[in-house]
Amino acid sequence: MLSDKIKTIIRQSYKAIGESLPNFTPRKQQTLLIAEIAKTLAGEYSKDRKIITIEAGTGTGKSLAYSLGTIPLALSRQKKVCISTATVALQEQLVDKDLPFLAKHSKLDFKFTLVKGRQRYVCRQKLALACQEDEQAQVGFTFAEKPKEDDLVQLKAMFKALNDGSWHGDIDSWTTPIPHYIWQQVQSDKHSCLKHLDEHKNCPFHQAREAMLLADVLVINHSLLLADLELGGGKILPEPEDCFYVIDEAHHLPKVTRDHASASITVKGSMDWLNKINTCGDNIAKLVDKRSAIEPSIKLADHVTDILADMTKVNDFLQNNSAVYFAKESSYRFEHGVIPKTLKHWAEDLTNSSQKALSSLNKLYNALMESVKEGDVKAYLAEALLAESGFFIQRLENFNHLWLMFEKTDNEKAAPLARWLEQTTGKKADIVISASPIEVGFTLEDNLWSKCEGALLCSATIRALNSFDHFKRQAGLSSNDGSQYLHVDSPFDYQNNAVLSVPTMRNEPSSDKFTDEIAEKLPSLLKDAKASLVLFSSYWQMEQVAKTLRTKHKMSISVQGEHSRQFIIDLHKNRINKGLISIIFGTQSFSEGLDLPGELLTNLIITKLPFAVPTSPVEEAHAEFISAKGGNPFMALSVPETSKKLIQSCGRLLRNEKDSGKITLLDRRVVTKRYGKDLLDALPPFKRQIDY
Repeated sequence: MLSDKIKTIIRQSYKAIGESLPNFTPRKQQTLLIAEIAKTLAGEYSKDRKIITIEAGTGTGKSLAYSLGTIPLALSRQKKVCISTATVALQEQLVDKDLPFLAKHSKLDFKFTLVKGRQRYVCRQKLALACQEDEQAQVGFTFAEKPKEDDLVQLKAMFKALNDGSWHGDIDSWTTPIPHYIWQQVQSDKHSCLKHLDEHKNCPFHQAREAMLLADVLVINHSLLLADLELGGGKILPEPEDCFYVIDEAHHLPKVTRDHASASITVKGSMDWLNKINTCGDNIAKLVDKRSAIEPSIKLADHVTDILADMTKVNDFLQNNSAVYFAKESSYRFEHGVIPKTLKHWAEDLTNSSQKALSSLNKLYNALMESVKEGDVKAYLAEALLAESGFFIQRLENFNHLWLMFEKTDNEKAAPLARWLEQTTGKKADIVISASPIEVGFTLEDNLWSKCEGALLCSATIRALNSFDHFKRQAGLSSNDGSQYLHVDSPFDYQNNAVLSVPTMRNEPSSDKFTDEIAEKLPSLLKDAKASLVLFSSYWQMEQVAKTLRTKHKMSISVQGEHSRQFIIDLHKNRINKGLISIIFGTQSFSEGLDLPGELLTNLIITKLPFAVPTSPVEEAHAEFISAKGGNPFMALSVPETSKKLIQSCGRLLRNEKDSGKITLLDRRVVTKRYGKDLLDALPPFKRQIDY
């Protein structure tokens, strides 16, 4: 239950914030959010299932609401708040703006920090070694290109900045781009950058983790959250049972979860690095020089020999059948996830032998670590081998995961795994073998919802077609287990501030003439507006229309892809601030996370409903599974996803309560198709101008 003491603290904090803001008016939507979040997490609705999913429209102030709804309760119960976001922009907003404001004005005493994955940090010891000009001393550069002269200059500048305190050691705060092949060799890794080794005690990653232990609120991203859960929880972040999770931008969570659960290997590429493992094992055995390292070294060699023998069979099989698999396209998906019996048999053997190889390599790694701890082996001599064996351990883990998914017999009642092949061309022509789950709700239930102290999932667009059902299925949630669901409308006056127009069009998007008609229609739709954003569903169509308008009408247009996103936004703002007309052409990525308030956007044009054709093997497999069950994948998947994307696109127009403008949708299917009414009814209540 939510105690009177916590209720009082929340009310006082909200009041204190209001007194700090000029012209502050308490919003009933925001106070409702705070109350429902706090009550759910306190266990008022269910003591066992403290989970609430909220769709909060633009302008409801959800970041302040979830902060006040979680932090006072977490502090009182000695729990941590983990706020997970999908984008860097929101992370930065929370850490640089929202949480500092809350800490300053709410009278709540709490500490917060940004938590990043280990690989975002430099390893001090690796950086020191990389800066040495003696090639033999550059231990960290075992696998990548040798550093060029310019790279060495940059490495030395990084090392100097790290030592004088002007750089905290994370890649995001370094002012110039760091080549991937360089960063890969100096980044922190879990196998060699270990806190109990003297050389690594002051590495930036370990200092960041110490700050995490002291913080009450951790700002993370979905990928880091999934990485921790994949390890069982509590390995990177605090234990799930010690956390209240705030999953902001929650509509991204199912896809991130699916990506984390998938695996891919290249056939020849895998055989290349497998051939190098034995040398690594032999070198560890020689350096440790103990019986404890000899046996796993010998076993590792035996297991790798078995793996390579089976991989040769797999390679021969795929090459012999390439005319079947790659006759029409460069990729081939196994129908219903069913693979040939011979491939399944090899998958079973490869799962078994790679697990044994992994066990042997881990024993060698641990033996080397033990020797360093005991002082029998100098740390600087072990550094390269720890990094190298760590590299191979990660490769073997992924390799094993892939074959585990190929050998698995799918449950007849559940969705099968998607399994597919891709052919790459060029100097290193190869075949990529991949597998991925189709549905991941059970993963989130097992690893997160059933373990955590409490969770809030929120976004401006979670529902599809005015229902939470589509998201529930994706995220592994249900209605009858105590989980709560809440939709809070935006306070914006949509009826008076915005118009949704669907004009007459001669052609539907499927027509070859549709692109020409867009180019014909746009000049009149753009001529009276100062700030316009035109959203397209394809790059090709966008470029064709831009070319026509530039040559025929001499229009000045900022087109996505011709410059960076930030450059286009900055140029747009500068033009508007100078009283000039500005037009942006963008695709789907400009329909989410783009904030152009007030006069920066008054004219939004959506050329086509954002239907996504299932083109990825996973999406195709999902559609196939729904069809096999007698369902309609278009209605079950495409229409709900399009509903969410259309709401996101329309959400670019009104960003503040006083904003106004017009949305024009050039796709008549919202009028002519039976699903069109559902798509329109799921949008905010704009004033409508629809030509019938």
